[in-house]
Amino acid sequence: MRDRCGWPRRAALLALAAALCGACAGRPRPEFPGAPRATQGVAIGEVTDSRAVIWARANAPAVMRAAAIDLSARDPAEVVQGTSRVDPESDLTGRVVLSGLRAATTYRVSTWFEDSEGRPGKRHDVYFHTAPEPGDAAPARIAWGGDVAGQNVCRDQREGFPIFRAVLAARPDVFIGAGNMIYADDSCEAAGRFGNQQVPGGFGKAVDLEGFRAHWRYVRDDDALQDLLSQTPYVAVWDDHEVVNDFGPQQDTRDEPPYRSGVPLMPLGRRAFREYNPLVPAAPLHRSLRWGRNVELFVLDTRQYRDPNSQADSAENPKTMLGLEQRRWLEERVAASDATWKVIVSSVPISIPTGDPPEHGRDGWTGFDQDTGFARELVEILRALHAAGARNLLWITADVHFAAAFRYAPIPEDPGFGFHEIATGPLQAGLFTNDRFDPKLGAQRLFLYGPARPSAVASFAEAKRWFNFGLLDVAADGRLAARVVNANGETVSTLHLDPVPR
Repeated sequence: MRDRCGWPRRAALLALAAALCGACAGRPRPEFPGAPRATQGVAIGEVTDSRAVIWARANAPAVMRAAAIDLSARDPAEVVQGTSRVDPESDLTGRVVLSGLRAATTYRVSTWFEDSEGRPGKRHDVYFHTAPEPGDAAPARIAWGGDVAGQNVCRDQREGFPIFRAVLAARPDVFIGAGNMIYADDSCEAAGRFGNQQVPGGFGKAVDLEGFRAHWRYVRDDDALQDLLSQTPYVAVWDDHEVVNDFGPQQDTRDEPPYRSGVPLMPLGRRAFREYNPLVPAAPLHRSLRWGRNVELFVLDTRQYRDPNSQADSAENPKTMLGLEQRRWLEERVAASDATWKVIVSSVPISIPTGDPPEHGRDGWTGFDQDTGFARELVEILRALHAAGARNLLWITADVHFAAAFRYAPIPEDPGFGFHEIATGPLQAGLFTNDRFDPKLGAQRLFLYGPARPSAVASFAEAKRWFNFGLLDVAADGRLAARVVNANGETVSTLHLDPVPR
């Protein structure tokens, strides 16, 4: 595991070693003026103990190349490398999957683009650390958050998205973008919601593929986000605003202008999401990622398979958010996991009411004041995990634009079986504190962080106090500390959890 306190010195030494290794295999020839170059930096994602995905976007059709070197290896000429062709069909985005990496190892990855004659453009060197092996009781630090550039809270003219500097300063092993990392159904104006000057987006609501791509380019242009994604393994998750508010496969059309009646938006938003994130090509959006003995992440796709929000959730016709295949995967994989903490990543919250307007149905897991929601499916999942003996469940969520933590006791006949949920956000979007929650599932709120009167927040400087992300620190012995950290880098709440012995 990396030495967080000594990271700057470590990075400098690695950079020096890389410089001394200039003749190593995998290095491209000297840069050629006018050759294709990366436009939004380099992002690292889907990192395991043996694999990583490298993402970049070029300014012209090209071949993307990535070469990873373990600088601690005896033979620095050992290179893991790959290529990917980028063209207008993918909006010039490319991904290279690097396999066969060593666990718990720091790699330098050189990434560059070549033109049709093989002439290389500017090289980007980035560093990342692979996951420990599943049996390694190494500490882990996981950051997460969601909601970026919504409600006309976009890139500040001077600071951009400052929350990403705070995330990077925490030096997490993994950063999870827990959904709504763009607001494709919103716009970014020169004057922001909090009276600050912003970088205008030059786009409105996305109604075609180019519109969705424009929203992604706008967010990816942020320097702080580029720095974070080039140094921290990223886990990309989508939620409704990657497409349109509260969407599902049967509710992804809109009739009001600028939308065209009857035109499905989910295929367009999903394609742009895959293009602009370091994902394994063609792999399901629900997946698990292991980080040593103590943490396994179970990433849910809460959008693609759900029944309509407006549909009643009844015993005769129980609703599904996950779909049969994903639900079966979740129950089986969590039950089989021997990780100390099973961390379930859900873009939507459990008991905090969402859905706008409410008369269209609830968008999260429980229905709160309605017979909508997806509570029956959740209860059945929890009962299956209880029956399988699963313990130490932790749900991390976003979407609600404030932070809160809950403890649940969902099995009345076994009150000792409980789990926690921690919701965070927004990273940088509108503020909407809501102190209501559904008491079903034995919910008990442990803390709430958000402005008592969101409408009274009058400046961007004041809003930064409320922008936040979550940070899980899991010690080698399995003890967990969950923190909420704001954009100023201040820890505003902490929750300590001890694992239940196996």
